[in-house]
Amino acid sequence: MADCEIRCITKSPSYGGHEHITAVGNSNTVDGGWTWPIQRVIQSIEDKSNTFYVLDAQTRKRAEVGVVRPTFGAAYLRTHADGYWNDNLLALPRC
Repeated sequence: MADCEIRCITKSPSYGGHEHITAVGNSNTVDGGWTWPIQRVIQSIEDKSNTFYVLDAQTRKRAEVGVVRPTFGAAYLRTHADGYWNDNLLALPRC
């Protein structure tokens, strides 16, 4: 199992003011970086084949990335730190 830091995101075009994250990645130039579509990340988390996290730019605190499955709508990724779900992914730069 790999423990993967997410450093960038790709968003869908904004329709009606709503954007969705379509892919996440790590633009680390040391190992060439990577970008995965959201569905692949969700499957990897649920299969427990990889873990994903984000580091807060100011505090450097780690926030785990988890899968949220709402009653209606598609599954999506969200970060969780200090007992709270938050939106750290949306603050990341674009891949």
